[in-house]
Amino acid sequence: MKYYIGIDLGGTNVRTLLVDEQGNTYSEVKDRTEREKGPDYVTAKIVRQIESLDYSVCGGFEQVLGIGIGVPGPVDTVHGVMIMASNLPGFENYPICQKIADRFNKPVFIDNDANVAGLAEALLGAGKGYPTVYYITLSTGIGGAFVVNGKLISGGRGHAGEVGNIIVKTNGYKQGALNPGASEGEASGTAIVRKGKEILGENQVNHAGDVFRLADEGDLKAQAIVDEVVSEWATLFAAIALTVDPHCFVLGGGVMKSSPYFLERLNEQFNQKIHVGMRGHIPLLHVALEDCGAIGAAMLPMSQLD
Repeated sequence: MKYYIGIDLGGTNVRTLLVDEQGNTYSEVKDRTEREKGPDYVTAKIVRQIESLDYSVCGGFEQVLGIGIGVPGPVDTVHGVMIMASNLPGFENYPICQKIADRFNKPVFIDNDANVAGLAEALLGAGKGYPTVYYITLSTGIGGAFVVNGKLISGGRGHAGEVGNIIVKTNGYKQGALNPGASEGEASGTAIVRKGKEILGENQVNHAGDVFRLADEGDLKAQAIVDEVVSEWATLFAAIALTVDPHCFVLGGGVMKSSPYFLERLNEQFNQKIHVGMRGHIPLLHVALEDCGAIGAAMLPMSQLD
């Protein structure tokens, strides 16, 4: 059995796991990130977490083959640094991989959190057995990851899979640094809540699921929101499919809790927007893993070292 370490580094919490090649977790340490104290402090915390894992199952730390880190935002996978770090101030171009590699004398890899989640689903979850898998997370934001024969496609600048910036609505809402009408600004969980509160009322909507529920109960305004969002998702998925023609999509994120309300319709509209010869051949699958983030980070060294 081969063993790896996966680190899920977020703006709020950081988790470190000892994982085997089948995705089984044997030891875990979790703590607040305390990002306001800077990258050196956070990296030192990660080092302590790695040191405190229980390695008895694998016969000692020396048996660990590599370390993977999942982080929010685009990543330069060649140089092992974050390109953007809005949730982790000070981490832009910070040599976190080099520092951890120097400390433990192990190969260290880093990638976007959506990418590592997609890698886990492709290797161990719903996408297992498919030669190419496109993972989409529909959550607070929208992210993507393309996995080919068990390896992530990061692109020339680490931005492959940043599908939240694909335009799905002309002259649409502009969210942050994204394009006006980008999918994340129009059809993420955050966007659905924003639209719901504006149209249905502040007291009617606490999360995206409320909009789908109200639509299912017959609220015409909620139905209009859902109609627009599903159409925008279909446009996004079609743009991706017409570019890379994946064997399947795997869909994750908090919005997927409401999938019984929209998945069938999304599948129909998606197939209407792609070529005839593609229709019916690209399933939209629901994620199968409960913890694909940290486990996916551990799969980074496995996929790169094999």
